[in-house]
Amino acid sequence: MAKATHHMINGSGGLKLSVDVSGPVDGQPVLLAHGGGQTKRAWRKTAEVLAEAGYRAIAVDLRGHGQSQWASPDGYDVGHMAADLLAIANTLDRKPAMVGASLGGLSGLVAEGELRPGSFQSLTLVDVTPNMSPAGVDRIVGFMLRHMDDGFATLDEAADAIASYTENRERRSSSEGLSHYLRLGDDGRYRWHWDPAFLGNAQERRGNGLQDDRLELAARSLSLPVHLVRGANSDLVTVEAARAFLDFVPHARFDDIAGAGHMVVGDKNDIFSAVILDFLKGLEAKG
Repeated sequence: MAKATHHMINGSGGLKLSVDVSGPVDGQPVLLAHGGGQTKRAWRKTAEVLAEAGYRAIAVDLRGHGQSQWASPDGYDVGHMAADLLAIANTLDRKPAMVGASLGGLSGLVAEGELRPGSFQSLTLVDVTPNMSPAGVDRIVGFMLRHMDDGFATLDEAADAIASYTENRERRSSSEGLSHYLRLGDDGRYRWHWDPAFLGNAQERRGNGLQDDRLELAARSLSLPVHLVRGANSDLVTVEAARAFLDFVPHARFDDIAGAGHMVVGDKNDIFSAVILDFLKGLEAKG
């Protein structure tokens, strides 16, 4: 299989976004948007599965993440990221299937359900819904805050920190590509590969009930094929939140992946990729 190609493209307002593209040029495009604090590398294995199945996988670094350009401090609202996804969709010859994890999923939901309905062929939300558990959100933000300023002395130290957060996943060694998620500062310490201003913006929105209302309205307006994938051990999307989402979007398909937490893509990638592929193949069968 050909290696993924890297491109820099314009997002909303001309902000430069980094994307990796793999799969046949004429394949159905699948747009992959990672969660907050991650990079497009989180989709590497899933993108390979999709490409081998004939899809054109397009994995993006969200603004302020990875190799994408940083925005102004007030430019990290979910609406800005949603507009970036729409800008990418504008460059394609047909509507992409949208697959978004966590923040990437929220951005896809706002893009399709609020900003420009009819932009995607389908929408897959990975362990994210309106009305997520505040405790789960606090755990994620707390982990990111804990190491934001001081960073890590070594890659192994970062691997230990990740292992303490992803308890249901085998500890990764520093040789497994962890350097792609970190940047080396002038002081010789490693810090996460995202703009600290992004997290400051997220903190301001925590506990804002208006955000949940916005997401629920967007969900209720969805008319395209929808797929909700939850990690059965998720502390962010409860069973009740998933059921509420299915009430908002009764035509949605729901998959609950055993043994996976919020980081579904990394926790059970083989099962996750198979579920995504099965959903996409089902769309093709329906014509």
